[in-house]
Amino acid sequence: MEKKWQIKQQPAAEVVDELRKSINVSEALAILLAQRGITSFELAKLYFNPSLDELHNPFLMKDMDVAVSRLHWAIENNENILIFGDYDVDGTSAVTLFYEFLTSIYSRVFFYIPDRNTEGYGISLQSIDFAVENNISLVIALDCGIKAHEQIDLANSKHIDYIICDHHLPDKSIPNAYAVLDPKRKGCRYPYKELSGCGVGFKFAQAYTEKFDLPKENLIPLLDLVAVSIAADIVPITGENRILAYAGLARINTQPRMAFQLMIPTNIQNNVTISNVVFSIAPKINAAGRIKHGSEAVKFMLSKEEEECRKYLNEINGLNNERKVLDVSITQQALDQVVEHNNASSYSTIVYQPDWNKGVIGIVASRLVDMYYKPALVFTKNSEGDLVASARSIPELDVYAAIEENAHLLTQFGGHMAAAGLALKEENFDSFKAAFERSIQEQSQQAHFLPSLEIDKEISFTEITKSFLETVMRMAPFGPDNMMPVFLSHNLLATDFRLVGKEHARLFVHQKDTRSTFAAIGFKLGKFGKQLQQGKTFDMVYTIGMNYWQGKGTWQLNIKDIRFND
Repeated sequence: MEKKWQIKQQPAAEVVDELRKSINVSEALAILLAQRGITSFELAKLYFNPSLDELHNPFLMKDMDVAVSRLHWAIENNENILIFGDYDVDGTSAVTLFYEFLTSIYSRVFFYIPDRNTEGYGISLQSIDFAVENNISLVIALDCGIKAHEQIDLANSKHIDYIICDHHLPDKSIPNAYAVLDPKRKGCRYPYKELSGCGVGFKFAQAYTEKFDLPKENLIPLLDLVAVSIAADIVPITGENRILAYAGLARINTQPRMAFQLMIPTNIQNNVTISNVVFSIAPKINAAGRIKHGSEAVKFMLSKEEEECRKYLNEINGLNNERKVLDVSITQQALDQVVEHNNASSYSTIVYQPDWNKGVIGIVASRLVDMYYKPALVFTKNSEGDLVASARSIPELDVYAAIEENAHLLTQFGGHMAAAGLALKEENFDSFKAAFERSIQEQSQQAHFLPSLEIDKEISFTEITKSFLETVMRMAPFGPDNMMPVFLSHNLLATDFRLVGKEHARLFVHQKDTRSTFAAIGFKLGKFGKQLQQGKTFDMVYTIGMNYWQGKGTWQLNIKDIRFND
């Protein structure tokens, strides 16, 4: 699909000039930093040197003092405590984190991950029954619960207290839990609002540690789990998330827990990035909850014995391979439906088949967004006979708002702008489809439906010095709101082109009228091979990174798009 090249608005010249002088960097680097809100020496110092000392006081979070006191009361009075969490990476890493933290100081602890197919998202009735059967009087719910009004009322009637640790947007009112930790709740003065669910759990552990003078070093081994949750849940890598991701990656690269150590490809050990977590670690953790049960992922991440860990990993790898097969099969069936119904002119893509695996419909929805560049909903049927869907969107359209607008047709929904989930009665399916399409149409302008490549800056190859490259790499960890810088360069020629696999291009790129040549790779850009080999000049959009092979790293341009000058 053709992409619109769009150069970001450049910062004010006086801001760039002041920053360039104060931290002694090139104009190009000053522009990159100013685009990310780094406009002073002090901000640059914090940005390039993230420190755990800069984490906010956890007691600024509303209800934190109440939550800490209730947990301490439970420990002092030998109560059974249940750690509950969602079945995705954020939820299972949060459960792993808090279970590991709590069992280091207390023994009467259980954990519970709901079954995706039979219980669905959030605090389930089955989990409340489990708490009753095991004489559990305190449940700590992680990465979910902020909308569980009825479930919390039921638990209260059974004398079970809940501490909710969530990061999703609440309703106008919050559940009547003993404590609710959510930086997005009304009246919460916690300075940073974009923590992952696991991040909220970490702040709870941090608060308890500080209140009762436990060794702060006990928190350090938990940071790898927070980094994995930040990467997998696609939360902004700014502020406190940036500090936690930086420290968590450092832990993964120096003292990874056994589970992560076994999952890291050998060529990137000691050099793991957020991107590596997203593509090498997160899908395998997710596979357990998608295909079998999320509790397998928790057991895997908790395991400290290599033999036991390898056993879990072999099983998880098998589940991940099964997930890939289902993904390919269901994606093709979904594409066939789109073609059959000829809905190319619609503002959204909505497909449904009752026997599709609930665990992969989110992945399929993402594939449909990539293919058609418009919001996608993929429906299947759950064990109760209701229809459930995963929704994904493009950056310009708020899929959550469109779903919320039609909440009267739903039995359940939740999520955020880019991704959401919902459930409805089958008889409301057609009405919801039509209503959702109208809501998206009202949000839409035709310009939305052409994907754009946002470019930070046009640069010449002569600006890409060793110092420039090293400083760009120090801007990591990269992710939402701190993406890897994207550059545009003109008047280029390719040499030594070769095809990698069936569709990827590996080559050297030279800029005319300069002495600069760089190795480059273009994923799915092998289609340009003939023109590149014919010596046609082109403009190129790309990022800069390291390519690791047998433990050695070399600089490489990662091509995002090419336009030939003729």
